[in-house]
Amino acid sequence: MFVDKDLQLNSLGKLKHFLSIQGQEQSLLTEILNTAESFADISAQQVKKFPLLRGKTIVNLFFENSTRTLATFELAATRLSADVLSMNIATSATSKGESLLDTIRNLEAMQVDMFVVRHSLSGAAHFIAQHTAPHISVINAGDGQHEHPTQAMLDMFTIRRAKQQFSGLRIAIVGDILHSRVARSQVHALNILGAEEVRVIAPKTLLPVEVESLGVSVYHDLTAGLKNVDVIIMLRLQKERMNSALLPSESEYFKCFGLSDEKLKIANKDAIVMHPGPINRGVEISSSVADGPQSVILQQVTNGIAVRMAIMSMAMQSNNARAE
Repeated sequence: MFVDKDLQLNSLGKLKHFLSIQGQEQSLLTEILNTAESFADISAQQVKKFPLLRGKTIVNLFFENSTRTLATFELAATRLSADVLSMNIATSATSKGESLLDTIRNLEAMQVDMFVVRHSLSGAAHFIAQHTAPHISVINAGDGQHEHPTQAMLDMFTIRRAKQQFSGLRIAIVGDILHSRVARSQVHALNILGAEEVRVIAPKTLLPVEVESLGVSVYHDLTAGLKNVDVIIMLRLQKERMNSALLPSESEYFKCFGLSDEKLKIANKDAIVMHPGPINRGVEISSSVADGPQSVILQQVTNGIAVRMAIMSMAMQSNNARAE
């Protein structure tokens, strides 16, 4: 679905748009991680800016509410010295009936260089990439139930920093797989990067049909699924995307699939705990685990800036090379 490798790369084989993880080469994902490493320690520097995107204009086009994703994209663009425009879609012309393409055309007329797109419809970022001007790059910041590729890459960066490599790792993704675009991107990325095993742990009502085709092992019991695991990724219950009652209650969900201190002991002693946020404490994860020594949740947020800086700089530099 929406896999178009050629659309994402320019004529030189470099990143032009970043729309999905599925179908990408391991070398490209590794290049993103390595580039992010060069930006990772910028927060400790007195001057937190690089001139790589000076003179460029980046538009954050968010049709869905966001806190972490929008904030990290804004910070990443600013630290690359770009001019940043974040659109309030609720008060924009699209809320008055203007089509998505009309909005894009008007922004193009303002000589922008990149769109960062978050949309409730799957494929929205691909649609914009197919119809936008040739000099403009598009980054998918989450589209419907399809993918969230930059979140997956910051998760991969966090795992690599903690575990050094992906070979030999067993990773468990726990929770609402059915509605999670993050989970889809994570599974694709982990398989491409060579993880030994990717497990999904969830009740049957929160799993996609034929989920095994994604290249995962399926568990319906948390205790069994956490054995010998090196990384645990807890997912938020996507209640705003649920069309019917798929769970008996939140308390029952936590009892069966929530991560507590006792359940964490089932995994390997040095297992790390992750969550893309926002966290529903006491539903997906206990506060003691979320704030505990094995949690790298806040590191994920920090790493999001470096990874998004890497992706934006790579896309813009490939466009510059194409233009030259």
